Amino acid sequence: MSDPMLQLEGIDKFYGPLDLGVHAVKNINMTVQKGEIVALLGSSGCGKTSTLRMIAGFEAVSRGKILLAGREVQTLPPVRRNVAMAFEGYSLYPTVSVRDNIAFALKAARLPDAEVASRVKAVSEMLEITDLLDRFPSSISGGQQQRASLARALVREADLHLLDEPMGQLEPQLRTLLRGRIKHYIKERGLTAILVTHDQTEANALADKIAVMEGGELQQYASPAQIKDRPANLFTGTFVGEPPMNVFPARLSLSEGKVLIDLNEGLTLRYDEAAFPPPLRALILSKGDVVIGVRPYAVHRSQEGAQAQVIANQWLGDQSHIAASFAGASIVLVEHDRAALAEGDAICVKIAPADLHVFDAKTGQALSHGQELA
Repeated sequence: MSDPMLQLEGIDKFYGPLDLGVHAVKNINMTVQKGEIVALLGSSGCGKTSTLRMIAGFEAVSRGKILLAGREVQTLPPVRRNVAMAFEGYSLYPTVSVRDNIAFALKAARLPDAEVASRVKAVSEMLEITDLLDRFPSSISGGQQQRASLARALVREADLHLLDEPMGQLEPQLRTLLRGRIKHYIKERGLTAILVTHDQTEANALADKIAVMEGGELQQYASPAQIKDRPANLFTGTFVGEPPMNVFPARLSLSEGKVLIDLNEGLTLRYDEAAFPPPLRALILSKGDVVIGVRPYAVHRSQEGAQAQVIANQWLGDQSHIAASFAGASIVLVEHDRAALAEGDAICVKIAPADLHVFDAKTGQALSHGQELA
């Protein structure tokens, strides 16, 4: 594997005195390879934008190193980092046209006029802003300004492209259309990009890897598939996924060749001991108190199984989301056909051992996924 394009080593950010102020970003370690698209995903205030701004040079690093294309850059001003950034707040030059905004860095690099025109045309067509090129920023909408800002960042030659909520102002239909185009544009040109988003659909659609953040800490850094199928902890398991993972406090025990999962209100799930390999069985049984999780798509109605009572049944046009009271809480099922269920109906649900996620009740760390150790 080639040398990484970006390395974050022990990055901390304090707003206020070191070790005394607000600790917004906590010991982030992350490597981004050349040509990768990485999404920083998390809720508001989790530290993702502060991390992006430290990489760009708009926020000072309190502690740690940033290596970009083999250079240590955390003490360099933004202009010397060779980073292109699309801001959530657009930041277009108000006195020049959209065309000149997009072309600004290309002209500053003294590229031939024909090449500048060709690049501006290509990125403008991709983002559907060709008809706006001769207008000024004040005369176009917020969503149009955001696309112009994104075009200005993507058209640049840079070691790294940083995109802060790049489509936050766009209507859903346009966002869906542009996601695929933007990913193709980045991949076709071999660009390396990091985007900040709170939209997990956007992160899954665009990113090769997702960095899930919460409370200033990196919770998991992996591919979208790994994060969904093998969440590192309870936070990641419940934050990523729509509808969210069903979770229940539980106690595990072994009796007469059966693994018993005791839930609230006297409900017990029973599985053959053979469904859990010995190392996995030993680990989860040693914990006793755990939290079990199951994705809504993996909960199935059956003739036999654990009892539940329907609370709500929503048809979303292509799938049914069924919520039912279960073990003192609620469980959500997803079915692809319209379900003929009404509030109060009794159903039975079945969960295969291969679909169970088990987390440590004290630390939240994953113990197992299906029939494998975490």
